[in-house]
Amino acid sequence: MDELKPRPENSTPLTPLGFLERAATVYGDCTSIIYNSVTYNWSETHRRCLQLASSIQSIGIRRSDVVSVLAPNIPAMYELHFAVPMAGAVLNTINTRLDSRTISVLLRHSESKLIFVDYQSSSLILEALCLFPPNSPRPLLILINEVGQVLESPTTTTLDFISTYEDFVNKGRPDFEWVRPVSEWDPIVLNYTSGTTSLPKGVVHCHRGIFIMTINCLMDWGVKKQPVYLWTLPMFHANGWCFPWGIAAMGGVNVCLRKFDAVSIFEVIRVHNVTHMCGAPIVLNMLTNSPDGKPLINPVQIMTAGAPPPAAVLLKTEALGFVVSHGYGLTETASIVASCAWNPNWDKLSPEKRARMKARQGVGTLINVVDVVDPETGKSVNRDGSTLGEVVIRGGSLMLGYLKDPVGTSKCIKDGWFYTGDVAVMDPDGYLTIKDRSKDVIISGGENISSVEVESVLYTHPAVKEAAVVARDDEFWGETPCAFVCLKEGIKVGTSEKELVEYCRERLPHFMAPKTVVFIKELPKTSTGKIKKFELREQAKAMGPGIKMSGP
Repeated sequence: MDELKPRPENSTPLTPLGFLERAATVYGDCTSIIYNSVTYNWSETHRRCLQLASSIQSIGIRRSDVVSVLAPNIPAMYELHFAVPMAGAVLNTINTRLDSRTISVLLRHSESKLIFVDYQSSSLILEALCLFPPNSPRPLLILINEVGQVLESPTTTTLDFISTYEDFVNKGRPDFEWVRPVSEWDPIVLNYTSGTTSLPKGVVHCHRGIFIMTINCLMDWGVKKQPVYLWTLPMFHANGWCFPWGIAAMGGVNVCLRKFDAVSIFEVIRVHNVTHMCGAPIVLNMLTNSPDGKPLINPVQIMTAGAPPPAAVLLKTEALGFVVSHGYGLTETASIVASCAWNPNWDKLSPEKRARMKARQGVGTLINVVDVVDPETGKSVNRDGSTLGEVVIRGGSLMLGYLKDPVGTSKCIKDGWFYTGDVAVMDPDGYLTIKDRSKDVIISGGENISSVEVESVLYTHPAVKEAAVVARDDEFWGETPCAFVCLKEGIKVGTSEKELVEYCRERLPHFMAPKTVVFIKELPKTSTGKIKKFELREQAKAMGPGIKMSGP
């Protein structure tokens, strides 16, 4: 069989962009996007993306250039998930909760050539660009107006933009031949892990990986044709776990929300007959704590991931009529790589026991292999539910690597595995449960927070001698940063809990600032001088969960 080999006819590069073409053919007259009073069908979405890709290329954006987007879950954000790579460029979605300093660092690191900016973030992006070094190249700007919004006259802010979004779309050619990848290994997206302003970690994924992961997510979740998907998960968060492309593949409806609360979620579910949605455990908390949380008429499938959801929250969510699926993934894996695949025999268990089973991170999905190993030997830990090890992953959705960081890439991808830094146990049935994070990452409202970065800000305060930050359970956010601070002798100015929190909020994105500050005489340490964070975590746990409901 030596003469049988890959040929151009049987080795077309895999890419998720073809899903849009198929949706336009099969579901052309069916609704693709709903946003307030605006509705598009799949033929219109396909045409708009082609026009947008044409305009992007017309201003000099070339293959593998980075194009950034700073916007909430609006139609433009959805369209750009197709249009940017259809122009041959690499899509970089930016977290709208970041501050100007962080955004400036990421834009410079990525060498972004063009930024699409929602009008509510226009001042933020201009502040970020002002932080660029003198004479350094700056990206072009496109202003995304609210749909139907008309600017009465140019302002100082709008004059910094070369075009508005709709004008840019309308200038493009609907017959544009979109730029297909030369290789399925060509990059398609660049996503930054949170809390990395000092050392940005830009995760690069290829067309092949995103194609495979999109199909994987649809199969693992059991998504049927033409779902009605409510966008409560930010599309800037790991590209909405690949569902911008996935909903196109299934010819579904994207219900977009600029912002939301529990009341609006329940209203949209009722009006549009929503069938699917995703979100961090904070969304589950929001739904279960709402006075409007009445049982649903029809069940809604909801996928949650991020901080491990408490079993009690899962129980309350399902009592409302939501069918909760629980998964585990990282920015480096594009989406869910392990899920708590449901065993029908568990239906016989009590509701409390079912919730505890579902709270586990589960088993590898169809395209991924997930294991828990001893980080020193690389051998699998005992499946006893108590032996700790590090979660490792391999599969078709793993990133190409970190942008401009071969050392960082080689540190976590080695011996045929991606080492996540997450600590877990493996149960006798082969399901894993996350127990801790060896890298001390705090997940608050689905966003990763580097404890090291928060500590570095605390250390700049003149009264702080030592500081350590760990996660504290929070009934609303899942986890929030809790700072243990040792003060210098004789300095008392600006050292109340409130003052230190405000100090951090002035220097960090607000969601990264500590919500709790504990003053102690000395931090617990090992014989080698390392801070015993596990003891601090126990102290934070003993404090009980925070219940403050106000957001950052």
